[in-house]
Amino acid sequence: MKFRTILIDDEPIAISRLKRLLREYDDTFDIITEAENGQEGLEKIEIHKPDLIFLDIEMPLLSGFEMLAQLEFMPMVIFVTAFDQFAIKAFEENSIDYLLKPIEKERLEKTVQKLRKITDNQSVKISNESLLGLFEQLKPKKEIHSISVKSGDKILFIPFDEISNFQAEEKYVFLNTIDGKQYITNYTIANLEEKLPNTFIRISRAAIVNSLKIKELERHFNGKYLVAMHDQKHSKIETGVSYHDNLKRLMEM
Repeated sequence: MKFRTILIDDEPIAISRLKRLLREYDDTFDIITEAENGQEGLEKIEIHKPDLIFLDIEMPLLSGFEMLAQLEFMPMVIFVTAFDQFAIKAFEENSIDYLLKPIEKERLEKTVQKLRKITDNQSVKISNESLLGLFEQLKPKKEIHSISVKSGDKILFIPFDEISNFQAEEKYVFLNTIDGKQYITNYTIANLEEKLPNTFIRISRAAIVNSLKIKELERHFNGKYLVAMHDQKHSKIETGVSYHDNLKRLMEM
């Protein structure tokens, strides 16, 4: 089976190299056209309705993900990307395959063998929801170094290395510092879990601790632990049973 194929990449050298590599598989690929950005790719896919696209991600006008999210006709996708190994699992779950730049001949051979196993009865479709989810996973995160809190008429920025823990009480979430100060935040525990770096670990429904400021773990009742902190108050915070995976990660750090 020949796959009617469109190549979409804003780098002419990358397109040229890919075309040269694909010439060895003219029994598998019928390259019908190419596009140099996401907007052009969107238009050509809607016109030609290819079986398959090789798609770069970082492109002008529309990124690869943004382009895919707007498609009405969804071809099979092979990502061609400079993202490194941390993204591999995400690509495997959301596309036929991925190729890391610069594309190696041996790696392309594996992609070709994978494609040849696909028959007409094995249509592979990707939902817009899964593509947008992948986009969110791979988007560079804005790096932050502190949490802002109100103190009277001032807004203070508390550096992460000065924070001992966060604890929720009723409708408030409190930030507790190493030197024993406490501030009300404007975040929920769930918001903080998403916003904070990996050194902060949620240990219960109501608490997140700075793992770099932990003194010791003490066994408690019903399989729970008390997490003793290196802070002025000698805080001890109870873990939640449903957060044992986080606790295990804590013990392995």
